[in-house]
Amino acid sequence: MSNMANVILGEMENTRMIGLAVLVIVGIFLLVILLLVLKFARLWLQAYFSRANVTLGELIGMWLRKVDSRTIVLSKITAIQAGLQLTTRDLESHYLAGGRVPNVVRALIAANRANIDLTLKTATAIDFAGRDLLDAVQTSVNPKVIDTPDPKKGRDTVDAVAQDGIQLKAKARVTVRTNIQRLVGGATEETIIARVGEGIVTTIGSSLSYKNVLENPDRISKAVLSKGLDAGTAFEILSIDIADIDVGENVGAQLQAAQAEADMRRAKAEAEKRRAMAVAREQEMKALVVENEAKVRENEAKVPLAMAEAFIKGNLGIMDYYRMKNITADTSMRDSIAKGGQEQKK
Repeated sequence: MSNMANVILGEMENTRMIGLAVLVIVGIFLLVILLLVLKFARLWLQAYFSRANVTLGELIGMWLRKVDSRTIVLSKITAIQAGLQLTTRDLESHYLAGGRVPNVVRALIAANRANIDLTLKTATAIDFAGRDLLDAVQTSVNPKVIDTPDPKKGRDTVDAVAQDGIQLKAKARVTVRTNIQRLVGGATEETIIARVGEGIVTTIGSSLSYKNVLENPDRISKAVLSKGLDAGTAFEILSIDIADIDVGENVGAQLQAAQAEADMRRAKAEAEKRRAMAVAREQEMKALVVENEAKVRENEAKVPLAMAEAFIKGNLGIMDYYRMKNITADTSMRDSIAKGGQEQKK
């Protein structure tokens, strides 16, 4: 009997321990639930009274997924108060993908107030593309002005030369409005600035005189605006205004002076080349004269030998020899007289 009593007492003790353990576990669970409720109670109450329809389960799920629940709840409250029907799942998925949820919500509200057709899908795509969606919507409602050229790039004017060679320096201001439908994949402000600058250079360059441009600067804006420069960009050009235009340097005269200088240098080089060729020719002729004189003296040196041979062979007599000497002496005298007369004339 004592053994059976001990067994019964042991089973009762085990049952009590199990019950106590269950109570502890339940207590811990309830404590965790209470802490979570206290943690998200303020957000839940804020969403509840704002009719944002965010449950405690969704808040706990955000906490487990490491989502900033405050950002999601406040963004949804803002959207609901503005009349937008956005779900918690949509906002949370955009947040998890790395999107800027508050920026997207504010942009959607601004687009809705301005009657701009902007869906959540388009807004999130634009935000994923790295564009500032809120700024784009604001620019669509309130057009902004882009300076051409951009002073931040280090240039203050667009320089171009008219056909008469006069340089003109122009500044333009382009008023643009964002085209939401072309914001994804559309070119940025840099493209607008580059195209407008190119149009200004082309228009000034096609003018016959700089005076025509100064008299009618609006012809630049009209010509540039008619080219449809906003094609393929994220903007719609509303107007192009010439803010300032000044006369620069006389580029044509500078080019002509540079060309004249180059022609003069080329002429000097050609003259120097001809002079060098003449000097070389003169030296060649002198060398040729010396060579011919040497040949003459060589032949003159052969005359006595020929005469001696003629004496030996009997082909030349003594009288012939004296007659030749007289002719030579007479020729020498005539040359001396001729040289003396030339010196007196000098």
